[in-house]
Amino acid sequence: MTGIILLAAGSSSRLGTAKQNLVYKGKTLLQRAIETARASVCEPVIVILGANSEAITPTIADYDVTIVQNSDWAAGMGSSIAAGIKELEKISTGSTSVILMLCDQPFVDTWLLNLLIMSQSKEGITVTAYNDTVGPPVLFDAVYFDELLELKGAEGAKKVFQQYPHAISEVPFPPAGVDIDTMEDFERL
Repeated sequence: MTGIILLAAGSSSRLGTAKQNLVYKGKTLLQRAIETARASVCEPVIVILGANSEAITPTIADYDVTIVQNSDWAAGMGSSIAAGIKELEKISTGSTSVILMLCDQPFVDTWLLNLLIMSQSKEGITVTAYNDTVGPPVLFDAVYFDELLELKGAEGAKKVFQQYPHAISEVPFPPAGVDIDTMEDFERL
C-alpha cells in the first residue's frame, strides 16, 4: 500500500499569505490537493501543517485525512517529511511506499499519482519530470523511509533521490512544473 504525505507546513513567505488557502476554481489549493490525493489509490493521506495552521485547519476539517501539526516547521521541509514518515509508520504498518506531494502544484492530478505507483522501478524511486528537472510528486519505496526520517532543516527529498540515480524512474508530466510561490504565479494561474 502507498501512502501520501501532503506537505503544507510552509509559511509562504514569498507570497505574503498562506498559499494553502488561496482559492482556485472554487476550492483552496490545499483542498484541491487533498481531493486529488483522496481520489488516488493511495491510503492513508497525511497532511503536514505548520505555519498558519490555525487558519488552514478549519478549511480541511471535513476531509478524511490525518492532520499532523509539525511544531518544527520553521526548521524546513526536512522536518515535515520526517514528521510525515513517522506518522505513516505509526498508522499504517503495511505501507510499502509513499508519495511526497506539495499543495502548490495545482495541475498535479490523480492520474499522475496513480501512474507514479504503476511506474515504480524495482529500485523504488519514481520522480516527476518537468521543466528540464525532476521533483515532486515523488514516490519512495519503504526501503528509503529511514533516510527520509533523517532529513534535517531545508533538506528535501531530492537529497535522498540524488544519492541513488540508478534507482530513479521518471514520469514526464510538464503541468507539474506550475507551482505557486508568488502572487504573480497565482495571478498567472
